[in-house]
Amino acid sequence: MGNDDEIRLLGISAAPLDVAAVYDVVQARPAGAVAVFVGVVRDHDNGKRVTSLDYSAHPSAIDRLREVANGVVEEFEVIALAAVHRTGHLEVGDTAVIVAVSAAHRGQAYDASRALIDRLKATVPVWKHQVFADGQEEWVNSP
Repeated sequence: MGNDDEIRLLGISAAPLDVAAVYDVVQARPAGAVAVFVGVVRDHDNGKRVTSLDYSAHPSAIDRLREVANGVVEEFEVIALAAVHRTGHLEVGDTAVIVAVSAAHRGQAYDASRALIDRLKATVPVWKHQVFADGQEEWVNSP
């Protein structure tokens, strides 16, 4: 199969993310496991209380996300894969990123989903602007 068969959904979007929809898109009859990772806005970072944050994405972010997904599909025994990242203003508790991978066995699904989120965070140009309760602000992963 080509990568387009395995890569079912990629997105960078200001719209709220739907865990069930991402899960559904990677379901497949040969899959014995589906690993889903959901990144959520937490209420603290580096010992400071976070009140909200904003994500910004470079126009090349979707292309970089596709490169990451292609690499995971080529390296791991993946049946289906999906990855979506939110942009815009998010509050504590909001979903920021979802990755899901289906595979024949749980180890394969865990390994591929871990690689997918780790590589996404390391290489896809999505930047986080955090606002703290004390009024300070911080950019994370920005150039």
